[in-house]
Amino acid sequence: MSDFNLMEDKLPNAKIAWRAAQDLSDGSYVNLGIGFPEMIAKFQPEGRAVTYHTENGVLGFGKAPDIGDEDWDLINAGKKAITLNQGASLFHHADSFAMVRGGHLDLAVLGAYQVAQNGDLANWSVGAKGVPAVGGAMDLVHGAKNVAIVTDHVTKRGEPKLLERCTLPLTGIGCVTRIYSSLAVIDVVDAHFVLREKLPEISIDQLQSVTGAELHLDGNVGDLIVPEDI
Repeated sequence: MSDFNLMEDKLPNAKIAWRAAQDLSDGSYVNLGIGFPEMIAKFQPEGRAVTYHTENGVLGFGKAPDIGDEDWDLINAGKKAITLNQGASLFHHADSFAMVRGGHLDLAVLGAYQVAQNGDLANWSVGAKGVPAVGGAMDLVHGAKNVAIVTDHVTKRGEPKLLERCTLPLTGIGCVTRIYSSLAVIDVVDAHFVLREKLPEISIDQLQSVTGAELHLDGNVGDLIVPEDI
């Protein structure tokens, strides 16, 4: 356990995305946030039908087209080229947000700067290097039935991103239900972090030392195991 190196042995983004993808429910309607969360669609388990929603007005888009085959009239909210699955629909931006605000999405997955133990989320920040505005994330986190976060467990400086209270501007209050981090899978239950899985190489005490709020246990903690070839 003492040989665990936080910065070298943590999961890379692709493996975090793979783990999050394993929990996608068959028949669900899902919005994947811009950037890192979009990677989850690549690892959707075979045999599960997931309908992806993008806030600029597409429901049922498919994988990215091959380079050179892009139709730049078909993009997602991150301005990346997409394809359309059979039965896909296109609609006005306002109708897209009516779907979000109306509670028609089963899951929204976003990145995070900070998550508080009560489920508060901060995933935007002002400043030259920050995301310039909160955007549609504030609608997604309160419109979707469940909100999952994919994130590194710590900042580039090694500081905890999972905290007792967020210190950055909030995207939403009490909205996060599950966190997939580079070290663990954690649920938010009754304003507490409940540890569900962790990397087998790290002890609970080591994980607690890089988490800014108390980790609660509820039964056995599973091993967070991801295929090596991801």
